[in-house]
Amino acid sequence: MTDERETGESRPTTHFGFRDVAEGEKAGLVHGVFSSVASKYDVMNDVMSFRIHRLWKEALIDWMAPRPGMKLLDVAGGTGDVSFRVLDRLKGEGEATICDMTAAMLVEGRKRAEAESLSHALSWVCGDAMKLPFPDRSFDAYTIAFGIRNVTRIGDALREAYRVLKPGGRFLCLEFSRVDPPLMRKAYDLYSFHVIPRMGQAIAGDRDSYQYLVESIRKFPDQDTFAAMIREAGFSRVAYRNQTLGVAAIHSGWRL
Repeated sequence: MTDERETGESRPTTHFGFRDVAEGEKAGLVHGVFSSVASKYDVMNDVMSFRIHRLWKEALIDWMAPRPGMKLLDVAGGTGDVSFRVLDRLKGEGEATICDMTAAMLVEGRKRAEAESLSHALSWVCGDAMKLPFPDRSFDAYTIAFGIRNVTRIGDALREAYRVLKPGGRFLCLEFSRVDPPLMRKAYDLYSFHVIPRMGQAIAGDRDSYQYLVESIRKFPDQDTFAAMIREAGFSRVAYRNQTLGVAAIHSGWRL
Protein backbone atom coordinates (compact mmCIF):
# COMPACT_ATOMS: atom_id res chain seq x y z
CA MET A 1 0.00 0.00 0.00
CA THR A 2 1.36 3.44 -0.88
CA ASP A 3 0.35 7.02 -0.37
CA GLU A 4 0.73 9.17 -3.48
CA ARG A 5 1.82 12.77 -2.90
CA GLU A 6 1.42 15.71 -5.23
CA THR A 7 5.15 15.50 -6.01
CA GLY A 8 4.62 12.07 -7.51
CA GLU A 9 6.58 10.41 -4.73
CA SER A 10 5.14 7.51 -2.81
CA ARG A 11 5.71 6.38 0.73
CA PRO A 12 4.82 3.08 2.42
CA THR A 13 1.74 3.11 4.61
CA THR A 14 0.35 0.77 7.22
CA HIS A 15 -2.63 0.64 9.53
CA PHE A 16 -3.09 2.18 12.95
CA GLY A 17 -6.32 0.53 13.92
CA PHE A 18 -8.73 1.24 11.07
CA ARG A 19 -6.79 4.30 9.97
CA ASP A 20 -4.03 4.31 7.32
CA VAL A 21 -0.84 6.08 8.38
CA ALA A 22 2.68 6.43 7.02
CA GLU A 23 4.92 3.57 8.18
CA GLY A 24 7.24 6.04 9.84
CA GLU A 25 4.42 7.39 12.00
CA LYS A 26 3.06 4.15 13.46
CA ALA A 27 5.76 3.49 16.07
CA GLY A 28 5.24 6.94 17.58
CA LEU A 29 1.48 6.47 17.67
CA VAL A 30 1.80 3.06 19.33
CA HIS A 31 4.31 4.50 21.79
CA GLY A 32 1.74 7.14 22.69
CA VAL A 33 -0.94 4.51 23.31
CA PHE A 34 1.16 2.44 25.68
CA SER A 35 2.68 5.43 27.45
CA SER A 36 -0.88 6.56 28.16
CA VAL A 37 -2.15 3.24 29.52
CA ALA A 38 1.01 1.87 31.19
CA SER A 39 -0.04 2.44 34.80
CA LYS A 40 -3.39 0.69 34.25
CA TYR A 41 -2.30 -1.88 31.67
CA ASP A 42 -2.32 -4.95 33.92
CA VAL A 43 -5.58 -3.94 35.61
CA MET A 44 -7.27 -3.44 32.24
CA ASN A 45 -6.05 -6.83 31.01
CA ASP A 46 -7.74 -8.46 34.00
CA VAL A 47 -10.98 -6.50 33.56
CA MET A 48 -11.26 -6.80 29.77
CA SER A 49 -10.63 -10.55 29.70
CA PHE A 50 -12.29 -11.41 33.01
CA ARG A 51 -8.79 -12.59 34.03
CA ILE A 52 -8.80 -15.22 31.27
CA HIS A 53 -5.57 -13.75 29.85
CA ARG A 54 -3.85 -15.32 32.85
CA LEU A 55 -4.94 -18.78 31.70
CA TRP A 56 -3.71 -18.05 28.17
CA LYS A 57 -0.29 -17.02 29.49
CA GLU A 58 -0.08 -20.14 31.63
CA ALA A 59 -0.95 -22.19 28.52
CA LEU A 60 1.88 -20.46 26.63
CA ILE A 61 4.34 -21.34 29.39
CA ASP A 62 3.05 -24.91 29.61
CA TRP A 63 3.75 -25.30 25.88
CA MET A 64 7.16 -23.69 26.29
CA ALA A 65 8.11 -26.14 29.07
CA PRO A 66 10.88 -23.91 30.52
CA ARG A 67 14.08 -25.70 31.40
CA PRO A 68 16.69 -24.77 34.01
CA GLY A 69 19.36 -22.35 32.81
CA MET A 70 17.38 -21.04 29.86
CA LYS A 71 17.75 -17.46 28.62
CA LEU A 72 14.45 -15.86 27.65
CA LEU A 73 13.88 -12.77 25.55
CA ASP A 74 10.42 -11.33 26.23
CA VAL A 75 9.66 -8.74 23.53
CA ALA A 76 6.95 -6.16 24.14
CA GLY A 77 7.12 -7.60 27.63
CA GLY A 78 6.70 -4.21 29.33
CA THR A 79 5.19 -4.96 32.71
CA GLY A 80 6.88 -8.37 32.92
CA ASP A 81 3.82 -10.58 33.20
CA VAL A 82 5.13 -13.43 31.01
CA SER A 83 8.73 -13.19 32.24
CA PHE A 84 7.69 -13.32 35.89
CA ARG A 85 5.66 -16.46 35.25
CA VAL A 86 8.55 -18.16 33.44
CA LEU A 87 11.02 -17.28 36.21
CA ASP A 88 8.58 -18.61 38.79
CA ARG A 89 8.51 -21.94 36.92
CA LEU A 90 12.33 -21.98 36.77
CA LYS A 91 12.71 -21.43 40.53
CA GLY A 92 15.69 -19.13 40.08
CA GLU A 93 17.49 -21.30 37.50
CA GLY A 94 17.12 -19.01 34.50
CA GLU A 95 17.13 -15.40 33.36
CA ALA A 96 14.91 -13.13 31.31
CA THR A 97 15.49 -9.99 29.27
CA ILE A 98 12.44 -7.79 28.80
CA CYS A 99 12.57 -5.60 25.70
CA ASP A 100 9.90 -2.98 25.09
CA MET A 101 9.76 0.20 23.01
CA THR A 102 7.86 2.12 25.70
CA ALA A 103 9.88 3.29 28.69
CA ALA A 104 6.73 3.84 30.78
CA MET A 105 5.84 0.16 30.47
CA LEU A 106 9.33 -0.84 31.61
CA VAL A 107 9.01 1.47 34.62
CA GLU A 108 5.83 -0.35 35.65
CA GLY A 109 7.57 -3.70 35.15
CA ARG A 110 10.50 -2.72 37.35
CA LYS A 111 8.11 -1.75 40.12
CA ARG A 112 6.52 -5.18 39.96
CA ALA A 113 9.91 -6.93 39.85
CA GLU A 114 11.03 -5.14 42.99
CA ALA A 115 7.78 -5.98 44.76
CA GLU A 116 8.14 -9.65 43.82
CA SER A 117 11.92 -9.83 44.51
CA LEU A 118 12.74 -10.84 40.92
CA SER A 119 15.06 -8.00 39.92
CA HIS A 120 18.19 -10.17 40.17
CA ALA A 121 17.05 -12.43 37.31
CA LEU A 122 15.81 -9.70 34.96
CA SER A 123 17.30 -7.26 32.47
CA TRP A 124 15.34 -4.35 31.02
CA VAL A 125 16.00 -2.95 27.55
CA CYS A 126 14.17 -0.23 25.64
CA GLY A 127 14.25 -1.42 22.05
CA ASP A 128 12.42 -2.02 18.79
CA ALA A 129 11.13 -5.50 17.86
CA MET A 130 12.09 -4.82 14.23
CA LYS A 131 15.72 -4.07 15.13
CA LEU A 132 16.62 -5.85 18.34
CA PRO A 133 19.76 -4.61 20.14
CA PHE A 134 21.13 -8.12 20.74
CA PRO A 135 23.73 -10.29 18.99
CA ASP A 136 22.82 -13.24 16.79
CA ARG A 137 22.00 -16.51 18.52
CA SER A 138 21.73 -15.05 22.03
CA PHE A 139 18.56 -16.62 23.49
CA ASP A 140 16.97 -20.01 24.08
CA ALA A 141 13.41 -18.72 23.80
CA TYR A 142 11.60 -15.66 22.49
CA THR A 143 8.13 -14.68 23.66
CA ILE A 144 5.84 -11.88 22.59
CA ALA A 145 2.38 -11.59 24.15
CA PHE A 146 -0.20 -9.18 22.73
CA GLY A 147 2.55 -7.13 21.12
CA ILE A 148 3.25 -8.26 17.60
CA ARG A 149 0.05 -6.80 16.14
CA ASN A 150 1.37 -3.35 17.12
CA VAL A 151 4.60 -3.76 15.14
CA THR A 152 4.86 -1.72 11.94
CA ARG A 153 6.36 -4.54 9.84
CA ILE A 154 5.54 -7.91 11.37
CA GLY A 155 7.78 -9.80 8.96
CA ASP A 156 10.80 -7.78 10.11
CA ALA A 157 10.02 -8.60 13.75
CA LEU A 158 9.74 -12.31 12.95
CA ARG A 159 13.08 -12.30 11.13
CA GLU A 160 14.67 -10.54 14.12
CA ALA A 161 13.21 -13.19 16.41
CA TYR A 162 14.82 -15.87 14.25
CA ARG A 163 18.15 -14.03 14.24
CA VAL A 164 18.51 -13.69 18.01
CA LEU A 165 17.48 -17.27 18.80
CA LYS A 166 20.09 -19.98 19.21
CA PRO A 167 19.80 -23.08 17.01
CA GLY A 168 17.17 -25.17 18.73
CA GLY A 169 15.57 -21.99 20.12
CA ARG A 170 11.82 -21.52 20.38
CA PHE A 171 9.54 -18.70 19.24
CA LEU A 172 6.23 -18.35 21.06
CA CYS A 173 3.62 -15.69 20.38
CA LEU A 174 0.33 -15.13 22.20
CA GLU A 175 -1.94 -12.81 20.29
CA PHE A 176 -5.62 -12.06 19.79
CA SER A 177 -6.86 -13.90 16.74
CA ARG A 178 -9.91 -14.83 14.68
CA VAL A 179 -12.93 -16.25 16.49
CA ASP A 180 -14.35 -19.18 14.52
CA PRO A 181 -18.03 -19.71 15.39
CA PRO A 182 -20.01 -16.91 13.66
CA LEU A 183 -22.37 -16.32 16.62
CA MET A 184 -19.44 -16.15 19.01
CA ARG A 185 -17.68 -13.75 16.64
CA LYS A 186 -20.71 -11.45 16.56
CA ALA A 187 -20.97 -11.42 20.36
CA TYR A 188 -17.24 -10.80 20.66
CA ASP A 189 -17.44 -7.86 18.24
CA LEU A 190 -20.31 -6.30 20.18
CA TYR A 191 -18.37 -6.63 23.43
CA SER A 192 -15.12 -5.36 21.92
CA PHE A 193 -16.43 -2.26 20.19
CA HIS A 194 -19.14 -1.22 22.63
CA VAL A 195 -17.75 -2.21 26.04
CA ILE A 196 -13.94 -2.21 25.99
CA PRO A 197 -13.47 1.46 24.98
CA ARG A 198 -15.87 2.47 27.76
CA MET A 199 -13.85 0.38 30.22
CA GLY A 200 -10.74 2.16 29.00
CA GLN A 201 -12.33 5.51 29.72
CA ALA A 202 -13.60 4.47 33.16
CA ILE A 203 -10.44 2.69 34.38
CA ALA A 204 -7.52 4.19 32.46
CA GLY A 205 -9.10 7.54 31.53
CA ASP A 206 -8.36 6.79 27.88
CA ARG A 207 -11.10 5.66 25.50
CA ASP A 208 -9.17 6.32 22.28
CA SER A 209 -6.25 4.01 23.13
CA TYR A 210 -8.57 1.10 23.80
CA GLN A 211 -10.55 1.85 20.66
CA TYR A 212 -7.27 1.50 18.78
CA LEU A 213 -6.42 -1.75 20.56
CA VAL A 214 -9.79 -3.24 19.59
CA GLU A 215 -9.37 -2.14 15.97
CA SER A 216 -5.79 -3.48 15.84
CA ILE A 217 -7.08 -6.95 16.71
CA ARG A 218 -9.35 -6.91 13.66
CA LYS A 219 -6.45 -5.91 11.40
CA PHE A 220 -4.19 -8.74 12.58
CA PRO A 221 -3.85 -11.79 10.27
CA ASP A 222 -5.88 -14.89 11.06
CA GLN A 223 -4.24 -17.98 12.51
CA ASP A 224 -3.25 -19.70 9.26
CA THR A 225 -2.00 -16.50 7.63
CA PHE A 226 0.17 -15.64 10.63
CA ALA A 227 1.52 -19.21 10.78
CA ALA A 228 2.58 -18.86 7.13
CA MET A 229 4.40 -15.61 8.00
CA ILE A 230 6.30 -17.41 10.78
CA ARG A 231 7.38 -20.11 8.32
CA GLU A 232 8.44 -17.47 5.81
CA ALA A 233 10.75 -15.97 8.46
CA GLY A 234 12.61 -19.29 8.57
CA PHE A 235 11.00 -21.14 11.47
CA SER A 236 10.28 -24.86 11.37
CA ARG A 237 7.65 -27.04 13.05
CA VAL A 238 5.25 -24.11 13.10
CA ALA A 239 1.99 -24.76 14.91
CA TYR A 240 -0.71 -22.90 16.80
CA ARG A 241 -3.25 -23.59 19.52
CA ASN A 242 -6.49 -21.64 19.75
CA GLN A 243 -7.54 -20.30 23.12
CA THR A 244 -11.19 -19.65 24.02
CA LEU A 245 -12.59 -20.48 20.56
CA GLY A 246 -9.94 -18.39 18.81
CA VAL A 247 -10.27 -15.19 20.82
CA ALA A 248 -6.52 -15.65 21.21
CA ALA A 249 -4.02 -18.09 19.74
CA ILE A 250 -0.57 -19.27 20.77
CA HIS A 251 1.87 -19.73 17.86
CA SER A 252 5.05 -21.74 18.09
CA GLY A 253 8.07 -22.12 15.82
CA TRP A 254 11.60 -23.51 16.16
CA ARG A 255 14.93 -22.30 14.85
CA LEU A 256 16.61 -25.52 13.77
